[in-house]
Amino acid sequence: MHHTVVERELELRLILSPERSVPVPALLSYHSDDPYAVHIAFHVNSDHPVHWTFSRDLLVEGVFRPCGYGDVRVWPTKVDGRSLVLMGLSSPDGDALLEAPAAQVSAWLERTLRVVPPGMEGEQLGIDDALDQLLAQ
Repeated sequence: MHHTVVERELELRLILSPERSVPVPALLSYHSDDPYAVHIAFHVNSDHPVHWTFSRDLLVEGVFRPCGYGDVRVWPTKVDGRSLVLMGLSSPDGDALLEAPAAQVSAWLERTLRVVPPGMEGEQLGIDDALDQLLAQ
């Protein structure tokens, strides 16, 4: 089975306070062989990027309305007339609030939805084929 990767580099902003933020280069990745997840690699001042993986559905919904509980929360907002997507991330190492340009995130999500439409994720996993092989033995 052929698998597709959809990637997008963009600059997020790490919100440090209401008056201060710093740029954080990031890579958004979607892999059709892991169809329920999105991956974000944050390139911070370290030898290795910081990786987060969470539900594609969570990010899609978060572009339109607040969603998520616990470690990952996503919600839309406007700042100075700019449409943004905010991501609140929590881990044992600390919390981060990041903002991303909504148009760029939405365009990337649309590309992932063309690769694997909503509701078709299970077909990418090959579970039916594996069950057929197992039961044929």
